[in-house]
Amino acid sequence: MAEAAQKPKNSKTAITPTREENFPEWYQQVIKAADMAENAPVRGCMIIKPYGFAMWENVQKHLDVLIKNEDVQNAYFPLLIPMSYIAREAEHIDGFAKECAVVTHHRLSIDEKTGQLGPDKDSVLSEPMIIRPTSETIIGESMKNWVQSYRDLPLKLNQWCNIMRWEMRPRIFLRTAEFLWQEGHNAFATAEEADADARRMLDVYNNMFENYLAIATIPGAKTPDERFPGAIETYTLETFMQDGKALQGCTSHNLGQTFARSCDIKYLDKDGAQKLAWTTSWGFTTRTIGASIMVHADDDGMVMAPMVAPHQVVILPFINDDADRAKILEACDNVKRMLHAAGISARVDASEARSSDKMWTAIKKGVPVRLEIGARELAEGQVVFTRRDLGKDGKMKVSIDACAAEIGKALQQMQKDLLERSRARLQAQITDVKTLKDVRDYYAADKTGGLRLDYALVKDSAEFAAIAKEYAVTTRCLPFADGGEKVIVAKSY
Repeated sequence: MAEAAQKPKNSKTAITPTREENFPEWYQQVIKAADMAENAPVRGCMIIKPYGFAMWENVQKHLDVLIKNEDVQNAYFPLLIPMSYIAREAEHIDGFAKECAVVTHHRLSIDEKTGQLGPDKDSVLSEPMIIRPTSETIIGESMKNWVQSYRDLPLKLNQWCNIMRWEMRPRIFLRTAEFLWQEGHNAFATAEEADADARRMLDVYNNMFENYLAIATIPGAKTPDERFPGAIETYTLETFMQDGKALQGCTSHNLGQTFARSCDIKYLDKDGAQKLAWTTSWGFTTRTIGASIMVHADDDGMVMAPMVAPHQVVILPFINDDADRAKILEACDNVKRMLHAAGISARVDASEARSSDKMWTAIKKGVPVRLEIGARELAEGQVVFTRRDLGKDGKMKVSIDACAAEIGKALQQMQKDLLERSRARLQAQITDVKTLKDVRDYYAADKTGGLRLDYALVKDSAEFAAIAKEYAVTTRCLPFADGGEKVIVAKSY
């Protein structure tokens, strides 16, 4: 018989503090309890542990397919970028200058007098190298060589890599000095094609957010002061966390001819004239894992969307009598094979931990479905499974033969329900206001959530600039749904 699970001693919830008590600390404790990541010994960096990295691998797997469906090819470009490349585009380097890490030497040596290890004074590089904060400049150098004729366009490239931006206020997954992402870089013959591509890739990202991460978004354009350095338009998916703060989910940039001009990306057109190309860039990062935590997790831990969960089902053998051990473990393995055959990822927790501890481990990790098999279930030819997002209200008992089909349905419904809850919460977090006084009064009252108002009231407004500075509010986007006439403002991560 399945052992009743007990919550951790001296607490009503598995995670303390709760979201209501201290949201930032709750976030850190969810990551710790789910064993997803930890701070690295290198300042501002993180170690993504196997469970957290398995989630990123699933994100990468699904998004890579969506990207390749747009006829984009994967490639890889150097980590180190010559300073002269980045310096070609003044606005771009100005936007990243304070975040750049610089390599100046190519070897180390030990000082004979002090015995200390340091850069060899005779190994100064002829040109300093920047650890890539983003790769427009170095990929543009390759595009210059690869694009000769209109027949070479469009050129669509993507790379999966790491990025270094010297973050002053790091937070695991949300802001770290080093993070993982994909960055796409496309080149086109016309301005219209480039802008359509930037918008199209935002649609691809929205597909990923909604149908895989189960996170509702607000698609829109960034205001001019929030654009990517060097872009003529930046498109964004803005999301809202459970505490009412906004988070930029991802961005897609129409770079116009900014980088084509600085990198000299030209092509011979059909009319025999040399013309500058038009380029775009777009990126999606490990920040989305942080977004998933802040959108879906609860006071008992992580809640994984089934489409990106490291494993969708954990099978818990509940063994009270050693005489039943072999039969129960064999049944667990049989069920795992049935689930795998149905395309459902599953693992058996055959550890020596107590049954209740196994259950709470699965809960804190956010495994979408927990499946229990004990002596009673085995005798009845049934299994008990529970949806993580519903708890005891999502418990079902089904025959072993039917469990794969029923769990498949449960996972599909859970994926749908998580998105609907996210969408309902997002809508509830946006309040319409009419004046800048309304904005000031709202944040002066320490309310949370975003405000939507006429962009004309905010644009070039000294009054709004003062409000934004006083209450740490920023313009998040001009929603496409409002035709660019409204703006969302909010506190953000």
